[in-house]
Amino acid sequence: MKTIEKTVNPFFEFLTDESLWTEIGKKTLYIILILLICAVAVKVLKMAVHNAFKMRQKAPLRFSERREMTLARLLDNVITYALYFIALLMILDTLGVPVKGLLAGAGVVGLAVGFGAQSLVKDIISGFFIIFEDQFAVGDYVRIDNFEGYVEEIGLRVTKIKSWTGEVHILPNGSITQVTNYSLHNSLAVVDVSIAYEEDIEEAEQAIRELLPQLPAKYEDMVAPPELLGVQNVTGPEVVLRIVCETKPMCHIGIGRAIRKEVKMLLDERGIEVAYPRLVLHRRDEDEQSAVKRQREQS
Repeated sequence: MKTIEKTVNPFFEFLTDESLWTEIGKKTLYIILILLICAVAVKVLKMAVHNAFKMRQKAPLRFSERREMTLARLLDNVITYALYFIALLMILDTLGVPVKGLLAGAGVVGLAVGFGAQSLVKDIISGFFIIFEDQFAVGDYVRIDNFEGYVEEIGLRVTKIKSWTGEVHILPNGSITQVTNYSLHNSLAVVDVSIAYEEDIEEAEQAIRELLPQLPAKYEDMVAPPELLGVQNVTGPEVVLRIVCETKPMCHIGIGRAIRKEVKMLLDERGIEVAYPRLVLHRRDEDEQSAVKRQREQS
């Protein structure tokens, strides 16, 4: 019994020590205060960065909009990492961890960790060159390996791409070796229109040529009036006419649909028939009867 009391009493005294709980409460409040100040500072600095870029839009010398958006997202990333790292050091110092010793040994530890974190360093360096060389920016439509979509974010380590169906692909910057950027230059809409073989092709071409110069006034994404190149192909049931139109970057799909609609409405209005699948049936008994009848007439 005395042995149990000797074991329990020190533990009970430890739990009921007011100074201990006072110290724990102070450190807990201090840690919460550090996190709150860090969160507020992150939000304020991000707002300051975005406001600075908004003010630059009125300046005579400025970056392109896509590059400004990329730099703003990157600075958001850097601010978040830097402030939360400082907050972590302050929390460790509050808990009594020798932060100065950790920082002093960071060179040796960093050298040791560097051999195992080569991919991380590669990602950061690759991300730097992606931004420095302006290979692509936030808002661009790109294809990287098998992934295709709009660039949502370019961070220190990863790039986020959102496909048109909503999936977000997160790619380490070090793995990005080949990029196809569709947003740097204007796109080209290519539209094939099939006319029935029996129709007057010259009349159809004339009608389309009269229509095309009117379209840029209706569709602002057209950079120049569409152009009718002429007959692209001739097959049994149809004659294919090709139309091309220069559009703003990544607007060729929507403009292609609009041109098809306008041309179809015009052809219907002019009574020009478009090509469609046809099925011709031959009855063998009728063919044989007609052949026998011709033979009798000749004889």
